Amino acid sequence: MAEARKSGREYDVVLVGATGFTGGLTADYLARHAPPHLRWALAGRDAGKLAAVRDRLARDHDASADLALLHADVTDPASLADVAARTRVLVTTVGPYLTHGAALVAACAAAGTDYLDLTGEPEFVDRMYVEHHATAVRTGARLVHACGFDSVPYDLGAYFTVPLLPPGEPITMRGVVRAGGTPSGGTFHSFVTALSRPRPARQAARDRRSVEVRPNGRRSRAVPGKPHRDPLLGYWLLPLPTIDPLVVARSGRALPAYGPDFRYSHFAGTQTLRYAVAGTATVVGLGLAAQVPPLRRLVLDRVPQGEGPDERRRDRSWFTVDLVGEAGGRTVHTRVSGGDPGYGETAKMLGESALCLVLDDNPESAGQVTTAVAMGDRLLHRLQRAGIRFEVVPDGF
Repeated sequence: MAEARKSGREYDVVLVGATGFTGGLTADYLARHAPPHLRWALAGRDAGKLAAVRDRLARDHDASADLALLHADVTDPASLADVAARTRVLVTTVGPYLTHGAALVAACAAAGTDYLDLTGEPEFVDRMYVEHHATAVRTGARLVHACGFDSVPYDLGAYFTVPLLPPGEPITMRGVVRAGGTPSGGTFHSFVTALSRPRPARQAARDRRSVEVRPNGRRSRAVPGKPHRDPLLGYWLLPLPTIDPLVVARSGRALPAYGPDFRYSHFAGTQTLRYAVAGTATVVGLGLAAQVPPLRRLVLDRVPQGEGPDERRRDRSWFTVDLVGEAGGRTVHTRVSGGDPGYGETAKMLGESALCLVLDDNPESAGQVTTAVAMGDRLLHRLQRAGIRFEVVPDGF
């Protein structure tokens, strides 16, 4: 019934945030890869800047000259309600989401409109669950957060790995990310903002646990790891305090295939102990600076939002995520890999997520759901066709 209501809407996809750097890359991706029949539009508060994005897209893609430009201002709930009611899927790259995201989620949940974002902010996701999950279940909206480098490679990487393990057994899995590239300004701002709010974040997590229904007879957990050297991968591992393990664990709770007891730990991997120590010091230093407003502003000013590296630098960037799963005496090693994680591949993941929700026969779901739950195999196959690799690493790699 929800899909039937959405099928008669004016647009299939509306992108909010195309005047920013990552949003502009997402617009580029949709212009290149959206099928001719897709009805999509750009939305934002500055009509002149939106027109400039449309003109830029039209120089390489004639069809983009006809893109509609819609008014959407996060400080004007009426404008957001109007846009949400006119589209099947709303995509936003406007962060930090704690500051700019809540009104869009509310509008989509109320309108039964599917919602996608790039957030890496656990507090925001938890608050949106408490405030809007039940409404979205009722209206049929799918609220899918973290559809970029946070947290698609880990969520779908675990989803890809689980079926390779013996069924019905407890699973222990670790994900190890390595990357050569520049994190986006939006991601950095979201990360520092999250570090600056430990108490509100803990309260939001408690509020979520008080209302979230857990599966009967099985459990799925994000397990904090400790720094150590991985005997299989040969890397020094540094625990990462990101949203990614939380997302993976939520997929594990929602999908019975993850077994009776699924445990996931999340790390950055380095070749040497020296880099591991330096990485730990950097995270600790950011955490301390985030608690002091003048220092926090100084740190954030050094990595502005809405800007990013040029195409040549992005082309040299890369990422790998190694996932090691253990169950029933068997160990499986898989890897997700691709190009520029902070910008190019994030735009690809977000763009393909939007196309997947609109065009593919996805599993039945509603409310706040993960990419694995909302799209599963369909998004996995799309990303593989788009050049992101999901592979089994043979013994003796």
